[in-house]
Amino acid sequence: MNREERYEAGLKVLSSVDGEAGQRVVDSLADISPELGHQVVAWAFGDMYARSQLSPRDRQLVTLGVLAALGGCEIELDVHINAALNVGLSATEIAEALLHTAVYAGMPRSINATLVAKKVFADRGLPPVSNLS
Repeated sequence: MNREERYEAGLKVLSSVDGEAGQRVVDSLADISPELGHQVVAWAFGDMYARSQLSPRDRQLVTLGVLAALGGCEIELDVHINAALNVGLSATEIAEALLHTAVYAGMPRSINATLVAKKVFADRGLPPVSNLS
């Protein structure tokens, strides 16, 4: 595929995974680094997210773990927690994945990511997660 075809393919995947939130991220880059926005769509979604070896659901679990472990990725976590819900993960599964990050990334990063999830769940009108033990 050429550059524009990769971008168009990526837009379809971005829309199916992230909905409007993904487009808002790309739009926010338009006046500072349109090339970065292009790469998010063409490479991250057109090439990587479109691969068939992992389901969209599994890709979001990996993404949540990595973003939580990195720390300082609250904006991206907001987008990808919404995406995780969009591709079929439940609030309980997301909370459990973020709890699991504490083992490898530490409590502060797990807590920060979980508080982002709490906000996303509230924004989407989801009930509180309970009985995680």
